[in-house]
This record gives sequence, C-alpha cells and structure tokens, in this order.
Amino acid sequence: MSFLDHIARCNNADLSQFAPWFIGTQRAGYLHREFAPLVVARGGFFQRGDGAWQLDPGLDTPQKRTDAVRAFLLELRAEEHFGALWREELYPVTWNFTDPPLMTMERAAVPWFGVRAFGPHMTGYVRRRDGLHIWVARRSYTKPTYPGQLDNTVAGGQPAGIGLHDNLIKECAEEASIPRTLAMQAKAVSFISYLNQSGPQLKPDLMVCFDLELPEGFTPRANDGEVHGFELWPVQRVFETVRDTVDFKYNCNLVLIDFFVRHGLIAADDPQFVPIVAGLRMM
Repeated sequence: MSFLDHIARCNNADLSQFAPWFIGTQRAGYLHREFAPLVVARGGFFQRGDGAWQLDPGLDTPQKRTDAVRAFLLELRAEEHFGALWREELYPVTWNFTDPPLMTMERAAVPWFGVRAFGPHMTGYVRRRDGLHIWVARRSYTKPTYPGQLDNTVAGGQPAGIGLHDNLIKECAEEASIPRTLAMQAKAVSFISYLNQSGPQLKPDLMVCFDLELPEGFTPRANDGEVHGFELWPVQRVFETVRDTVDFKYNCNLVLIDFFVRHGLIAADDPQFVPIVAGLRMM
C-alpha cells in the first residue's frame, strides 16, 4: 500500500459505464447503464438525447423536481432498495456548492444518481513538546457504513440549507463534544475531489478540508454514537498507518495525505510528490 494506492482506490470509476444527466443546461449527475432503465421505466421523468439524460423540463422548479424524484425513491425504499442507509436527510443537487441547488435528494440515493456530495473533514491536531499529534477517531462498530474503521477527527456529509463551516461546527459538537467557541477556530485549508465507483453507484465527491489546532489539555469525547472513541497519535504513526494499511475509511486517507503535504511531511523532492498533489483533486 502507498499514498498513490489510496488515491487510485478513490478514483476507480469507469465513466464509460455512465451517462450524464442534466437539469436544463446544468449537469446534475450521472446514471449507470444498469440503473438508468429502472429510473426511466418506473420514474418516467428522464428523457434520452445526444448521449445524455435530461430531466423532464416540465419539472421547472426545484420543489417540483424534488417531489417527483422523492416519490420514485420512496417506491424503491418500500422495496428495501436502500437497506438501512435511508437517512431522511436531504443533499443539495448541484455541481458547484456555491450555486443554488437545482433540487434536493435523499442522501442514500445520491450515489445512485451520481450526484456530487460535499462535506467538511477536519483534522484536529495538537502541538506537544515531542512533536505534532493528531486526534484519530474510530467509527462506531454499529454504523451501517465502514464500522470500526479509523476516521478523520470530525467529518460529515453536507445537507441542504446549512453552510460548510456551520455544518462543521455542528458535527464537532455532535461527534466529538468540541464546544462551539473552539470549533469556530477551524480553518478551511484545502479540498479533495475524486471519482469513486461501487457497482452502479458513483461518488464524484468534493470534501473541504479543515484544520483545527486543539489545546493540549482538551480531549474529544464521543457524543452521538457515530464515533466509538478517540486516540491521540503522534503524526508519524498516522503517516505510517495511512501509507502502509487500509485501516482508515477509504476517502479519509486523502484528507490526511493532504495534511501531510501541507505540514511538510512529504518532501518536494519525493518522486511521488507531484502525482500525489495532483491526484488529490481529480475534478
């Protein structure tokens, strides 16, 4: 395993299996060739043309689009299509986070429609006499996704109707019991983008990276059941664990690799420096 292996693992998508879908002139996502027939036959709100899918132009407001797609998704849910992943959490459908959402969509369905998901990922670190340390989270063993794997200090998906920094502050309280006055000091420092495929699902996602320097006397504490616990690791241990194993959740590795680059742990003369940096932002 290597840093480049993690980047390749996150960017395993074969776009030849997908066709883009549009709302008007704006690309909203991608449909897999095996999933598209189900959407067309059951949903009735997509039309094919010029190598792409077009959402019914009669759905001419964000709310109409949201309602039409939700009705279809609820049918699939009734057939247990999404298993335990349904959240009743709406994600914005937009390729650029700063643009107004074209509609909203249930979180569990987003990768089935190849919609770009966003989210804040924060690395909480401590400067000690013996060097830099990072607070490593372990995901709850009862989570429906990636149970028990290592994770960034705080991370979460980005629901509609809230800003990225405000969402991070909320996640800090919920996941790690970090008080608002401290969480507000987190700084947006970078972003990660990748194209990850799992069967007919596509995640063309963008994660905004935050850093938060935490006081040496502060200990994150699991709060909402999403995290099993936290451990403070020397940065070299984190570096070697990312480099040599798959112990961290697959996309969390990229956030940490970005941290290593920005904090000088990967030298400019390293022969992999340029492909690593380039590989962190694929779209």
